[in-house]
Amino acid sequence: MREEAEKKRTRRPQRVFTLLVEVGRKADDGLPQGATGAALLCYASGVDEAEAVRETVAVLKEAGLAPLEVQGLGTTDERRRAGEEIGAEEEALMARALAENAVIVAQTTVFND
Repeated sequence: MREEAEKKRTRRPQRVFTLLVEVGRKADDGLPQGATGAALLCYASGVDEAEAVRETVAVLKEAGLAPLEVQGLGTTDERRRAGEEIGAEEEALMARALAENAVIVAQTTVFND
C-alpha cells in the first residue's frame, strides 16, 4: 500500500527564482566597514517561490547575514515573458542553482550612508 502511495505522489519540478534580498548589519557579517546594509541578487531553486525564499533566508542567516526583506522577481520563464533579456552568464548561474539545488548570490550592492 505504501509503495503505491509513493508512486502516485507526483513530484513538482524545481524551478529557479530570482530574488532581491535586502540585508541589514550584523556583527561579523563580512560587509565593509561603514556599510549600512546591502542588496543581494540571488538565484534560488524551489518548487515554488515560498520555498525558494525560505531556503535563501536560511542560507543567508547561516552565512552570518541579517535578511530584512525579500522581493521575488519571478522565474526564468516569467522574466523572459516580461521581455527581460537574460545573458549567458546569468543563464549559467541559474542553471547551476537548479542543478545543485542551491542558492547563488550573483551580485551584491553595498549601501552606505
